[in-house]
Amino acid sequence: MFIRKIRATALLGAALLAAAPAMAVEKGDWLVRVGASNVDPDSNNHPVVEVDDGTSLTFNISYFLTDGLAVELLAAAPFEHDIYLAGGGAKVGDTNHLPPTLSLQYHFNTAGTFKPYVGLGYNWTTFMSESTEGALEGVALDLKNSSGLAYQVGLDFMLDENWLLNLDVRWIDIDTEAFLDGVSIGDVEIDPTVYGIHLGYRF
Repeated sequence: MFIRKIRATALLGAALLAAAPAMAVEKGDWLVRVGASNVDPDSNNHPVVEVDDGTSLTFNISYFLTDGLAVELLAAAPFEHDIYLAGGGAKVGDTNHLPPTLSLQYHFNTAGTFKPYVGLGYNWTTFMSESTEGALEGVALDLKNSSGLAYQVGLDFMLDENWLLNLDVRWIDIDTEAFLDGVSIGDVEIDPTVYGIHLGYRF
């Protein structure tokens, strides 16, 4: 009787494992994620001005070169940032930017439900639609484009066989030279931490 119970339990366990969704991510898989990210610039950006944080729609797509190694492209709708005088001063302008980032990632525990990963990438940030107001009203503001390294840690949590919840944090090297009426006022070291939450799907 005891042997029969063991056999029945083993058969039931095997059946449950067979019925469980296959959550492993493998070579050749695509992950597409859509959500929102907050770009939070470092403090003390510049002696004259400070850049506030901004939130926007973000999406990324990853392709697995091997079971653990993936390449990811991050894209977004434009982020808008307010610009203030340094030291808690009044708002003097704003700008939009786009930060596409291409990263190489290594994913751990690719067969499990929780799949952490790390990434190293290259970022290109384009600034646009700069405007001024207040103390700088009427002054032309120009922010030059930036390129630099991007570091990433993230986690994919599999909700079922294909759907997943994604959390990630990036640090991006973004430095832009600022010009007022064509005269350089030096580099603005934005260097943001970027916090993202996304819903994803595996193909």
